[in-house]
Amino acid sequence: MQPVERVVKVSPKGQITLPRGVRELLASDTVRIVADEDTIRIEPVRDLAGSLSRYALPSVSPDQEKDTAWTEAMREKHPRR
Repeated sequence: MQPVERVVKVSPKGQITLPRGVRELLASDTVRIVADEDTIRIEPVRDLAGSLSRYALPSVSPDQEKDTAWTEAMREKHPRR
């Protein structure tokens, strides 16, 4: 595969437009930008959900949520003595 190299202008808002060839190589709508003192890399993020999974709440079915809410409401209304 032939490398794609383009010069692009940075807008006053700090934005750039990735050329079509670069977007096609990335094959992703989400990118990671990695920068150090003398290089900047733009890498595709293939699965955004996977990268955010550590922030996800545990999966609970609607029936479980309903039962939990009902139990809590009954405990508030009828506290044990």
